[in-house]
Amino acid sequence: MGQNPGSRAVLDEDEALELLAYLVTAARTQVDEAAEYGPMRLLTAARRLGAAIAPRASEATAAFVAGPLDAVPELAVPRDGRAEYTARLDELCRALAAHLTGHFTADGP
Repeated sequence: MGQNPGSRAVLDEDEALELLAYLVTAARTQVDEAAEYGPMRLLTAARRLGAAIAPRASEATAAFVAGPLDAVPELAVPRDGRAEYTARLDELCRALAAHLTGHFTADGP
C-alpha cells in the first residue's frame, strides 16, 4: 500500500507509532480480561497499521513491523498456554519500547 505522489498522509510516523504502541500494549492488558478476542482484534489492527506505515516509515520502524510485530500471529490467542502467549506479548511490548526509545531519542519528539 504505497503513497501516491501529492497525496496527504493521514498520520505522520510519530502519531502512527503512538497509536501502534497503544494498540499493542492494550492487547497485553486485555489478556488479563475475560474477553478472548480483545487481544486478537487489537493485534490485527496493529499489524494492519504497521503494514500501512512501513512503506513510508524509517528503516527501523519497517524492521519492527516486519520483525517482532509480524512474529506474533494474528490468531494466536490461546485457550490453553496463556502463560506462553502472555510472555510473547510481554516480549513484543519490550521490543516496541526499545524501538520507541531509539526512535524518539534519535529523531527527537
